[in-house]
Amino acid sequence: MARDLLQAPELPEDVQYSDLDPEARRELRSLPKDLAERIGRHLVAAGQLIDEDPEAALAHARYAKTKASRIPVVREAAGLAAYHAGNWSEALTELRAVRRMTRTDAHVAVIADAERALGRPERALDIAKETDSSTLPKEVAVELRIVAAGARRDLGQLDAAVVALQGDDLDPRNPQPWSARLFYAYADNLAAAGRRDEAVRWFLNAAEADAEEETDAAERATELAGE
Repeated sequence: MARDLLQAPELPEDVQYSDLDPEARRELRSLPKDLAERIGRHLVAAGQLIDEDPEAALAHARYAKTKASRIPVVREAAGLAAYHAGNWSEALTELRAVRRMTRTDAHVAVIADAERALGRPERALDIAKETDSSTLPKEVAVELRIVAAGARRDLGQLDAAVVALQGDDLDPRNPQPWSARLFYAYADNLAAAGRRDEAVRWFLNAAEADAEEETDAAERATELAGE
C-alpha cells in the first residue's frame, strides 16, 4: 500500500470523494470501499484540473486506470483528459473502450475530432455518417456536426463545411445552451469561405448567445468588420 500511494499523483487538499458525480460513485461500488474512495478522489482531481492543467488531469486519470481499468467512468476520465492534453491516440483508445463497455455514443464527437486531429478527416466524416444523430443528446449531435464541418474544411471543401452546419437549429431567435458553439462554427466557416459579411453577422449572433463569454465571437466580428 505504501509503495502504491507513493506512485500516485498528489491530490489537491480540497478534493473530496463526495464531490464525485453520484452516477460515477455508483459505478465504483464494485470496488473495495477504500479503493473506490481513493480512485474517486483522483477522478475528482482530474475533472477539476482538465481545463487549467490537462497534463496533471491525465496523470490522475491514468493512475485511476491502473487500479480500475474495467470501470467505464475511469476509462472515460482517461480518454477525456488525454483529449484535452492533445494525446489523440490515447484518447481514441480510451473512448472507444468506453463506447464498447457502455454501448453508447456519448463521446462520438470527441472520437471523431481526435481522428481529425490525427490528420484523418475522412475517418471523422465516416464516423459522423455512421452515427444516428437522432439517438444522441442534442448537444452531442450539434458537436458532431461541428466536427464534420471541420473535417470538410480540412479537405478544402469550404462550401460543404458551411452547408453541413445549416439546419432548423441555426436560429438566433431561439438560442439554446449549444447555440453559441454552433453559431461560432458557422461564422468561422463562412469566414473561411470568403463570405465576410455573413460571417460578421453570425459572429455577432454567437456573441449574443454566449452568455458565459466562452468564445471570442465579439472580437472576431470586430476584426472582420474592420478588414
